Amino acid sequence: MATDNNENIHDNKPEFDEQTLEANANGEQVIVDQLSVEEQLREDLGKEKDKFLRLFAEFENFKKRNAKERIDLFKTANQEVLLALLPVLDDFDRAMAEISKAGDENLLKGVSLIHDKFRNTLSAKGLEQVEVKAGDAFDADFAEAITQIPASSAELKGKIVDVIEKGYKLGDKIIRFPKVVTGQ
Repeated sequence: MATDNNENIHDNKPEFDEQTLEANANGEQVIVDQLSVEEQLREDLGKEKDKFLRLFAEFENFKKRNAKERIDLFKTANQEVLLALLPVLDDFDRAMAEISKAGDENLLKGVSLIHDKFRNTLSAKGLEQVEVKAGDAFDADFAEAITQIPASSAELKGKIVDVIEKGYKLGDKIIRFPKVVTGQ
């Protein structure tokens, strides 16, 4: 019989349809609608899912942006070294012009081999010459005008008359603009 009493105790629990008892701030038990609690929990869960998805998307964008910046950094990491070598390349070009005027074929051939090797090494590192020549239309996005002179003909007005210093780019970025003289 003792077991029957225990069973009856458990069977006598009050049941509330869609309602439950909760203790309020004063310790009194209050009946709360269980459906509204579930709706509130679902709403909170939806808000947290939305926050999570937004945070996840923001993190993915951060990773992509960081990877792009890293690739750009690797592409232009040797920019300072190449900029420091450009005056040496300019001196080599001027030396080649003077040696070719001297007429010593062996000297010209030897210096030419070194010049070509130096230029090929810089090209292998991504350095390219910005192609501008006399007669091209002047574009301030690709060349720097250091002076203007009166044009010898109407065709040369606003065009490049002479290239004073060659320009170079590393990848798609111009690291030194060509210095040109334009016709006025």
